[in-house]
Amino acid sequence: MEFLIDLFTTPHAITTFLFITLTVVFGILFGHLKFGHIKFGIAGVLFFGILFGHIGFPTDESQTTILNFVRDFGLILFVYSIGIETGPRFLSSFRKDGLKLNLIAVGGILMGLLVTILISYNTNIKPDILTGVMCGAVTNTPGLGAATEIIKDQGLPTDMLGAGYAIAYPFGVIGLLLIIVLIRLLFRINIKEEEKSYLESIGTTDSKLESVEITVMNPNIFGKDIAYIKNAVDAELAVSRIYRNGNYLLATGDIKIQEGDVIYGVSEQKSLENLRIKLGEVTIRERRNISGSMDLINVLVTNRKMAGKTIKQIGIFRRYEASITRIYRSGMEILPTSHTTLELGDTVKIIGETKVLEDVKNELGNSIRELSIPNIVPMFIGIFLGIIVGSIPIAIPGMPVPAKLGIAGGPLLIALILGHKGRIGKLNFYMTYGANLMLREFGIVLFLSAVGLLAGGNFVHTLVDGGGWVWMIYGAMITFIPMFIVALTAYFMKVNYLKICGLIAGASTDPPILEFANSLAPTPAQSSAYATVYPLSMFLRIVVAQVLVFIIV
Repeated sequence: MEFLIDLFTTPHAITTFLFITLTVVFGILFGHLKFGHIKFGIAGVLFFGILFGHIGFPTDESQTTILNFVRDFGLILFVYSIGIETGPRFLSSFRKDGLKLNLIAVGGILMGLLVTILISYNTNIKPDILTGVMCGAVTNTPGLGAATEIIKDQGLPTDMLGAGYAIAYPFGVIGLLLIIVLIRLLFRINIKEEEKSYLESIGTTDSKLESVEITVMNPNIFGKDIAYIKNAVDAELAVSRIYRNGNYLLATGDIKIQEGDVIYGVSEQKSLENLRIKLGEVTIRERRNISGSMDLINVLVTNRKMAGKTIKQIGIFRRYEASITRIYRSGMEILPTSHTTLELGDTVKIIGETKVLEDVKNELGNSIRELSIPNIVPMFIGIFLGIIVGSIPIAIPGMPVPAKLGIAGGPLLIALILGHKGRIGKLNFYMTYGANLMLREFGIVLFLSAVGLLAGGNFVHTLVDGGGWVWMIYGAMITFIPMFIVALTAYFMKVNYLKICGLIAGASTDPPILEFANSLAPTPAQSSAYATVYPLSMFLRIVVAQVLVFIIV
């Protein structure tokens, strides 16, 4: 029994890892508890880190060094996994509404700086404390590091920077959680409806798909070719083949519709009435076996050059006697329209002439091996490049010390590029969904547990006896006011609620909030919005932290 007491009370590397594991276990269990309609999710790890740091985590210089390493390494793993996941769709999402999201995020960042300056001019809080409070309020550790260097260069003490950061950090998480929940309650947002709206906006839906036969009865389309039909009902029907005079014909673009033709295809239940109006009598049928010169196959999309491209851009139907009739993604059946984007790991159902299907397979990839091999070497090469990029000094006119993207911004930027490219030479940077999720979760719990344990030792003392409760109020103002305005602005600009959640997390450079946002619905909306605004937000947060020092010192 004595060895257990020594194990938990003597500063040692093993002791550090024991407390990290306890923090993660109890924090995640706490995060699963519901308080009304609210769950703290992954942020529970931070709270238990602070608790264990307060009640007895033994610290010395070596422990602090270990925790700093765990914190930084966890953050790198987290942002790298986010970048790799969102990279394939990053540029396309930026083209759609990325400019709007980034402008909203920049507005929020500048409002945060303004609130901080107003606090400085109307209180007697010390510059180093207020700088730490602002960085904690927006949970931006790289900004804190950049500001520390500036303050050191000014010959001022930096002892209270960390205390201000630790005091403000919890509400930097809780405040953003409250904003997300408050917006949802204030506007009575239905998560399922937002999820459905987002999926439809990217050509994806969870509506049940049906195999249908449509007996053409509308004389207005007699003589029209299949290309015309596909364009007219693109969002409602995936045409596979035509039944005419006892024979099945593949639905190639030049075939002209005749009276009495039966169109076979796939549609959603909600679209059946529209198809009756536009085409003719619709009947739901069981899926039938394909015979003759045609065949039906499933193909796994593993060709990275196809990821992020729409079906129209890929043009299978233009170059082959074949058509995509269904897409299977993460347990969902997706109706393929011309604007539907294919992603790595999708399974597509294709009907076509048997002689061309092998070529179609090769073009789309169909290699399970491509997706199953763990790419450890490319991952660490990506992290290495990200750290290098994050360490590059960026000279800004008027600032004596260059800004840097840091260990969060650099790896994220590189991961976005590598995720978008997919492959460079023989290096394959793809990660399976399970591997990516494991890396992301592992990284964020390491980061939060280390931050909590580092902050916990002096947290209560500073809060109760050192005027820390006032700092917490200032931090809450810096957190809440700008980001609440950001959320309202995005909502009234008709941004999808799930994207708003990702926007808030990205503009605040706050990984725990992204994790909370991701738990709301199983869509890429949150991560996509996060990755869209994160690089610019991270850069500006670092610059703003340094600018603040020059303004208030």
